[in-house]
Amino acid sequence: MTTERVFDRMPDGRDVPVLTIGSAPGPVVEVLALGATVHRLEVTGGDGQRRHVVLGHADVAERLASTDYVGGTIGRYANRIAGGRFVLDGREVTVGTHDRGNSLHGGPEGFDVRLWDVVGLGPDEVVLSLTSPDGDQGFPGTVRATVRYRVDGSTVSVEMSATTDATTVVNLTNHAYLNLDGEGAGTIDDHLLLVEADSYTPVDATGIPLGDHAPVDGTPFDLRESTPIGPAIRAEHPQVVDATGIDHNFVLLGEGMRRAAVLESLRTRTRLELWTDQPGLQVYTGNFLGGRRRSTSGGRYRQGDGIALEPQLAPDSPNRPDWPSAVLRPGEVYRSSIEWRFSEPG
Repeated sequence: MTTERVFDRMPDGRDVPVLTIGSAPGPVVEVLALGATVHRLEVTGGDGQRRHVVLGHADVAERLASTDYVGGTIGRYANRIAGGRFVLDGREVTVGTHDRGNSLHGGPEGFDVRLWDVVGLGPDEVVLSLTSPDGDQGFPGTVRATVRYRVDGSTVSVEMSATTDATTVVNLTNHAYLNLDGEGAGTIDDHLLLVEADSYTPVDATGIPLGDHAPVDGTPFDLRESTPIGPAIRAEHPQVVDATGIDHNFVLLGEGMRRAAVLESLRTRTRLELWTDQPGLQVYTGNFLGGRRRSTSGGRYRQGDGIALEPQLAPDSPNRPDWPSAVLRPGEVYRSSIEWRFSEPG
């Protein structure tokens, strides 16, 4: 079933709806129209207990003040663009920068802090849309984006699409922070993580790719078998040290809709398989959660209290013509699919 209520209000007085989809014992998702955000996600663990397993903010003021993108839909361009500059059809484009001189997650005011329109409600699904005008954060073209959240059995799906009236770049993702022990339960150090990738993208101190992708062999980024997260994010590897954890793109194996990652908590006997059709997965271990903003449960999130698994294109792809392209032209439709499939560990 699907329900709707007012969560809070924007500073200008507009209501912020929250939509609830799904039913126990399956997943139940609360979606905020602000940022098309996954606000709450309740699942039943293998131990029989219901838990809320994503991080969230207590109210609109906390969400707008946050710099952690908690649960939001990220756009126009997820991840970083070096110096906020790229060339598009022979013309240099300059977009907003706010992360060590780079553009991050769409610029200073990305899609995650916009109030989306609720355009569709159905049994166990909600559809939201946003119009981003030409020149928004410096990006060319008027982009119309849509996000559909749906619950089907034990699966939560997130389907994103976009069109444009002028050539631009688009790269959307969801930035949910997961903690399968429950929101506010502490760090994800004891979680096990598997990523279906033989290579990752080394970056400089500002998160911009140094060159080409590199093999995961012999590094903390070798997550091809289920691996405890804690030791990996504390490894004495220069890439891990510089990022104070993992904040890197993994080049996913295969094409089309396929399994990209498996996250498990043996403590609560909860397993999440992430499926996607995207070429990359940004794994971010909450390295900069610094206790600045209040959580949904009234506490404050600290480093490592959640992990974001973000299917997307590689960072700085607009400046890397040999990588999968972010270019979207009039008449084309951008599409990206994510599925979170919940079960018990085998």
